Amino acid sequence: MSTTFTPAAAPVSAARARAVAGYRNLALWTLQGWAAMFFFAAGYAKLTEPLDNLVALMNWPALVSENLVRGVGIVEVVLALGMLAPLVSWKLGRWPLLISAAGLTVMEVIMLSVHAFSFDIGLALTNLALMAITIPVLLGRR
Repeated sequence: MSTTFTPAAAPVSAARARAVAGYRNLALWTLQGWAAMFFFAAGYAKLTEPLDNLVALMNWPALVSENLVRGVGIVEVVLALGMLAPLVSWKLGRWPLLISAAGLTVMEVIMLSVHAFSFDIGLALTNLALMAITIPVLLGRR
């Protein structure tokens, strides 16, 4: 019988573990900031732009009522602010962030299907990219 020698993994020092945690935290905050900026801007546009301009950019606002488009804008703005809630007060904890990340993920899945069924391939790909930003935040902050 031959035995192979496999060296034991070196233990991770406390300083190294803190550095890795710091890099992970920085990456998650960066993703949170990008998601919050995008959804705040998208929601603001849905709230302030005339419906004709929104129809020129996307197909789905022509198929639904103006109130639904404005409502989606309000939800996007609120969830975007929730992504940054821990910056305002650490007393709130993580629950606003987690609810916002989960809500944005659900919205992205719904809008991905809406854009895919209406053959807005560019917007569907945008939703996939947003999911690639939001899902790591949701999983990394839980």
